[in-house]
Amino acid sequence: MSVAGSELFELSKGVLDVASKKVSLIEDITRRTKMLAMNALIEAARAGDAGRGFAVVANEVSEISNQVNTITKELRSEIVARVDHLTTTGSALVREMHGKRLADLALNMIEIIDRNLYERSCDVRWWATDSAVVDCAADPSDDNRRHASQRLGVILESYTVYLDLWICDAKGEVIATGRPGRYAGTVGSRVGEEGWFRQAMSTRNGGEFTVGDVARNPRLDNRVVATYATAIRSGGEANGEPIGVLGIFFDWEPQAAAVVEGVRLEESERDRTRCLLLDARHRVIASSDGRGLLSETVALRRGGNGANGEGGGVIGHTIEPTGRTIGYALTPGYETYKGLGWYGVIVQEPDRRNGPGIG
Repeated sequence: MSVAGSELFELSKGVLDVASKKVSLIEDITRRTKMLAMNALIEAARAGDAGRGFAVVANEVSEISNQVNTITKELRSEIVARVDHLTTTGSALVREMHGKRLADLALNMIEIIDRNLYERSCDVRWWATDSAVVDCAADPSDDNRRHASQRLGVILESYTVYLDLWICDAKGEVIATGRPGRYAGTVGSRVGEEGWFRQAMSTRNGGEFTVGDVARNPRLDNRVVATYATAIRSGGEANGEPIGVLGIFFDWEPQAAAVVEGVRLEESERDRTRCLLLDARHRVIASSDGRGLLSETVALRRGGNGANGEGGGVIGHTIEPTGRTIGYALTPGYETYKGLGWYGVIVQEPDRRNGPGIG
């Protein structure tokens, strides 16, 4: 239960307790009044004709006591019903607000990723025009390869988020890398059948790039990478003929972990919350608990009235019958980066320790 949910529950319980005590006092007074009226009737009967007037008063008091007793019972019933309605309505409102908060946190996650990956798209397009890279692809002589490798190594010293950078010729052979010592055997390998290479060679100009699925790369010690690539063009010109491909390999796991583990949750939420990044197939590509990476798929119930969704599945939340709340947000993209159809998702189990689950 959230702080707001706990306060609402305690407030409703307090109102019911106070009302019940006051009604009980009224009922007690009514019972005493009826007893007095009954005793008065007995005494009036003993007094005979002299007590007839007193008997009329006693009967009226008894009748009033009965009416008060009826009203009191109705009041107790109505108070219980109204407080129950208040608790139910308030709980639903708190759950709705909580779900929207999780959706906002999910949006913040995916926006951070979008800004980060936008920079990667800028990097690959920029470095593909570097003279050392262009010269190596145009003329892969030993000197040009060595110079390009040195240049890529310098880049990697400054851009620590990358595992390696590869220059491939037009047939898909890796002809130079930034870390030939660390990843031995990469140079000379063939990647012509890999999707990122083929798509990069098919780009129409230097402003276009391609992104491969987040996956393990066996040539990079089986590390999980996000691969960005673009064509190296003749003369480094935006409209030049493709003469090769530059592939850059973003060290995905530590960068993504920093995002999903850095979500601003309350301490009481952390042990029952998973923060996830999903790709376009809803496959887990990052999780705050480290589980399911590249192996788990999360189904999202997006949009629609029953799902409490907003914007046709772009951002929203669902509340399952178990009380589990799932907030989600589709990548909005950033600048010229349109996004890859990824989602930020937060899955939170209800807090069962403090009464009804309200988040």
